[in-house]
Amino acid sequence: MDETRREIVERIRTSLKPWGNHITEKRMFGGYCFLYKGKMLAGETKHRLMVRVLAEHMNEVLKMPYVKPMDFTGKPLKEFIFVSEKGFDTDEKLQQWIEYGITHAKSKTES
Repeated sequence: MDETRREIVERIRTSLKPWGNHITEKRMFGGYCFLYKGKMLAGETKHRLMVRVLAEHMNEVLKMPYVKPMDFTGKPLKEFIFVSEKGFDTDEKLQQWIEYGITHAKSKTES
């Protein structure tokens, strides 16, 4: 993993500290992913952020700058987005994306 990717992963780790032991890490999608209680919430691949977003927020999120649907095969994955580096170039922006991912993961783990 190159230095930029390592830095992104470390920034994600730091932003997830408030959720402590509920967070695990796993290699997925050609990158490094973070899971909340076993449900993927965000990760890094090719210097991009991958984030899970609730379906009801997808339309508004896809209108944001530096965001596009997560697409590996020609068909976008449901409730997944890519955010290019400029879209999470501050800790505040990164934390916003982490919150989207945590909200998505919690919706799948808590009733």
